[in-house]
Amino acid sequence: MTNGDPQVGAELPPLVAAQHRAMPFTRLTDCGMDPADARRLLADTIAGIPWQDAAALVADVQLERARSAEAAGHSTTARQARRFASAALMFAQMAYQRDTPEKRELYARHTAATAALAPGVERVEVTHRGGVLGGWLCLPEDAPPRATVIVWGGLSGWGAAYLPIADAYTERGLACLLAEGPGQGESRLGHGLYVDERVTDGFARFVDLVEADPRLAGAIGVQGVSFGGLFAAHLAAVDPRVGAVVVNGAPAVPTIPEFRTAREQMAAVVGTDDLDRVTEVMDGLRFDPDKHHIGCPLLLLHGGRDPLARYEDQEPFLRAADPATSKVRIWPDGEHTLYNHAAERDALTGDWFSDLLAGRATPKR
Repeated sequence: MTNGDPQVGAELPPLVAAQHRAMPFTRLTDCGMDPADARRLLADTIAGIPWQDAAALVADVQLERARSAEAAGHSTTARQARRFASAALMFAQMAYQRDTPEKRELYARHTAATAALAPGVERVEVTHRGGVLGGWLCLPEDAPPRATVIVWGGLSGWGAAYLPIADAYTERGLACLLAEGPGQGESRLGHGLYVDERVTDGFARFVDLVEADPRLAGAIGVQGVSFGGLFAAHLAAVDPRVGAVVVNGAPAVPTIPEFRTAREQMAAVVGTDDLDRVTEVMDGLRFDPDKHHIGCPLLLLHGGRDPLARYEDQEPFLRAADPATSKVRIWPDGEHTLYNHAAERDALTGDWFSDLLAGRATPKR
């Protein structure tokens, strides 16, 4: 095990080793798991408990803790436990690359645990192509939001996985919409909406949703995490309503992964096992700075130890943006999407969005 956790004496089975690489301690806690739960999950899977079972058990313990706290009148503790349960269930469903009944059930449980956080976390939906795209809206507690940032993930972490990012933004007076776009979350698992060459149309529907909500006045920013950064860059390049964009750990030229589990994950977001079709979609999503121009301010984030997105993979986004308004921040020791610098990362992006969207440099929509 890595990231300061106890070392494993024996070599892990290939599946368990792959799960630990994809979901290390830093990622588990970055996406909201209780650090003690994260250590237990990693230890239990080393001991032979299947990942999905170990994560679901962690969630069950937290949900029971929430019920007991609620019964005793301790609503703050109950809310904390439900958030920890929501995060554990997010990681439980990641054990399945394909959209199996088990994955759907675990994600439905995650959605229910997140919905119980209302009114502080509000479920929102918008129609798209005969289906429904969903997300979670978080608002500042003490005043109307000064602007709104829409955040989405990539191939496996979606929506409420980024509640800690929403916390950083609402503390700065920004509304935050955690989107589940095409190929993500309930939008995919419950409504059959997948990634294709026109996936940007789906993410633009969240901008429509923000514009239609009278509570969400002011400018709009978008942020894409991991593979979702590609979608964010594409949207910023075609939608003048986007006032600022953050791209974090995304490839400008998506390719079919070498490893089977990663290929299955990409096939699942496209909704087909036909690798020729998956390749066709990925080719259609290639971001070419000679063809795409990002007119709004861009903040590019990169980790020097990111095994999934090298700096060269992200550099085309910078070439597509205006050098006068673009910025890059590199952490030499940064893991994928800066799991290991989460607090500093969220403070940086929160301040950057605040300055651009709600400060003296507010861009026009």
